[in-house]
Formats: sequence, C-alpha cells, structure tokens
Amino acid sequence: MKEKNRVRNVQLHFMVSPEERKQIEENMKLLSTENLGAYLRKMALDGYLIHLDLSEVREMIRLLRNATNNLNQIAKVANATGNIYGGEIKTMQERYELLWRSARKILSELSKI
Repeated sequence: MKEKNRVRNVQLHFMVSPEERKQIEENMKLLSTENLGAYLRKMALDGYLIHLDLSEVREMIRLLRNATNNLNQIAKVANATGNIYGGEIKTMQERYELLWRSARKILSELSKI
C-alpha cells in the first residue's frame, strides 16, 4: 500500500530501554492485546496525563529541615546543660503539627489521582 493511501501516514520513532520494553509488554498482556502499534497509539492519545505540582512537597521538606535543625539545637543545649525549656518543646510540637498537616494535605491530593 502506498504511503499516500494510508490513513495513518506519519511515522513516529522512539527508543526505550530493555526494562521499559518489558514493562510495555507486561502492560499489553494485562490488556490482552498483541498489537504494539495499536497499544502505543491508544496510550499516547487516551492515556492519563499526570502533572504533579510538588511545591507543597518542597515546602514540607523545608519545614522538616527547620524542625530537624531546631531539634538538633535543643539536643545540643540539653546535652550541654542538662536542661530542656518548655518553650522549646512547645515550638517543636507546633512545627511537627504543621508538618503533619502538610503531609496529610499532600497525601489527600495524591489520593485523588
């Protein structure tokens, strides 16, 4: 059949690793299809497009670093003086609560995908 008579006359070419090829074949088996072209075309046209906004994850990591730094400073003081101040503990509790809220929000958003 001549190229001009084909409905699909534009060829796409891309490379995959052996592991990626194996995963594609496993996914095809799950769908009981053997036609690679049809499978790839269907996935490219109708597959899920997922864009993750990771700004909340980055913010949570920043908060975690701050909380960890504060905990290290409290541990240093406690080891040097043998005392821990209630205000420091309260601050740490508030920061960890903020971290937990961030984590719950992120997990909630991810569960919607």
